[in-house]
Amino acid sequence: MTFQRNTYRIFFIILWLVLFGALLKRDYFISSIDINEEQIIKRSREESFAGIYFQNERIGFVKNRLTESGSDAYLLYQDAFLYLNILNESHPIDMRIEATLGLDMRLKDFNFQFTSPFYKMEAEGRVVGQEVHFSLTTGKETISDTIALQQPPYLSTNNRFYLMEQGLQPGDKLKIPYFDPISLSGKDTVMEYKGRKKVLVNGRVYNLHHFIETFSGVRINSWLDDEGKVMKEESPAGFVFISEPEFKATDIKFKGQEILSSVSIPLIGGSLDLTDLNTIRYRLTLPPDTEFDLNKDRQSFANDILTVNKESLPEHDALSCKGFTEELASSPYIQSKNKRITEVAREATGKAGSDLERVRILSDWVYTNLEKRPVLGIPDALTTLNTKMGDCNEHAALFAALARNVGVPTRIVAGVTFFDGAFYYHAWNEVCLDGNWYSLDTTKNQLPADLSHIKFVEGETDKQIKIAALLGKLKIEIADDREN
Repeated sequence: MTFQRNTYRIFFIILWLVLFGALLKRDYFISSIDINEEQIIKRSREESFAGIYFQNERIGFVKNRLTESGSDAYLLYQDAFLYLNILNESHPIDMRIEATLGLDMRLKDFNFQFTSPFYKMEAEGRVVGQEVHFSLTTGKETISDTIALQQPPYLSTNNRFYLMEQGLQPGDKLKIPYFDPISLSGKDTVMEYKGRKKVLVNGRVYNLHHFIETFSGVRINSWLDDEGKVMKEESPAGFVFISEPEFKATDIKFKGQEILSSVSIPLIGGSLDLTDLNTIRYRLTLPPDTEFDLNKDRQSFANDILTVNKESLPEHDALSCKGFTEELASSPYIQSKNKRITEVAREATGKAGSDLERVRILSDWVYTNLEKRPVLGIPDALTTLNTKMGDCNEHAALFAALARNVGVPTRIVAGVTFFDGAFYYHAWNEVCLDGNWYSLDTTKNQLPADLSHIKFVEGETDKQIKIAALLGKLKIEIADDREN
């Protein structure tokens, strides 16, 4: 039981890592604003360091270095290292990027590496016009793909003096397109200047410039000095970057505070008994300025009340839905057309008489064949198939690849589910049969998923990051008028 609970809770760690990368990527990709090339080199020749804190304990550091490369390019190096205490075990995480920049600071090419226990990922790419052409290696296979951006991406060091040179007034905003090397996706972010604010940093009060960056509903706060140096930065996931000298930033705790204990959502209004229920009603308190489509499929939402209806599965001969191109597509992390995925999917479902039976078989196959343990990395179907291990993220990714391979439109969805007295952030799947979407959870071996599954988002990791806006702010209680 304890192991299952931890399998659900680990979903938060993936969001944590993507948010961590979101802080890092803003030291890479910036908007097409005026940049003085000489000032960049002048201010960035030396290495800079930032300590990474969680619950006031330094658990890692980031190191930045920018150097000249001949007469027409610069080289950017950034290393990030941290220890995550998960279930009272210390898990090292190592992220490294090396990039070539043009004289205008636009990205030419990059190599990104991510390493953690049981997971290793490497991506490399180059920019062609407004496209990033990249290859991804997570195991035995290398996958190539292209991401289209609104503008060619820019790179910068962690000294953001260029913001100080824009003459911004409180309330002014900048729209910034970027490419995230962790999730391998492009997004727009909006940075708003809030004016000056007195902030305590390392025991000293500074009068700093406050910026708020918003992307996918997530808000990141940054405080810069007059020279544009980032003195402090924090995200809703509970970690903070603080500019520090090398000797201090690298003095990290091998085993800090246990991270997963901070992510559960207590149930307000008593215990949750789902026995014999086909419908349940929750009262949700959502953070302001967040947007989630909760009124969809088996859920309906009005006046803060969410009604969840347990689906009745279709007839045995139900057919897969037609026309859902995206939900049948292969992606860098959901490799549904891979030869190995094809072999497993076809072998498992070879004697199935209907699409519903194929869903049942593949759901049971994933539940039975995966060792349920934390894997700290971006969920990857092919790697999961090779290692036969993972948490809810890997279960959902592998099932999606297998089901799509046999022609069943399949989503990855994320939200919360109830276990052992509280709600935990979680990922599961939905499939489309006979014109309707049906939920299933291969971590819990449920088809359909029980009524404690509350869906907030659909999509892979780059979409799931929206859930970070709920961390520490979402409240759930049982409404008084439940129906059988």
